[in-house]
Amino acid sequence: MTVLFSELLVPGWADEMVGLADVTGADLSLPCHNSDPEVFFSETSDQIALAKSLCAGCPMIAACLEGALSRKEPCGVWGGQLFDDGQVVAAKRTVGRPRINREVAAVTELPESALEMDEALAS
Repeated sequence: MTVLFSELLVPGWADEMVGLADVTGADLSLPCHNSDPEVFFSETSDQIALAKSLCAGCPMIAACLEGALSRKEPCGVWGGQLFDDGQVVAAKRTVGRPRINREVAAVTELPESALEMDEALAS
């Protein structure tokens, strides 16, 4: 069902509620309709994993993912995938500074003295 902006200006356009059975033609019980919505928009990795597991058995998973991609959903779990800024991401970035890659840190260590610096430059 598509809603035009002009329809939003008409009072009472949404008086008749359209249910999932009206759209899909079947009486489906979807996990996202029977669970706490906060699970699908959580910041914690364990809640995100729970939301993804709830989506795994959903009969509408492909349609949900396709719709979320077309709408470029800004966040949340849609169709079993985690979205951030309209893109599917593997994991949500944690708060704080990213960890330093130890291999890069070893290469960029500064010499402790001027003598070590001269030796490093000479080689």
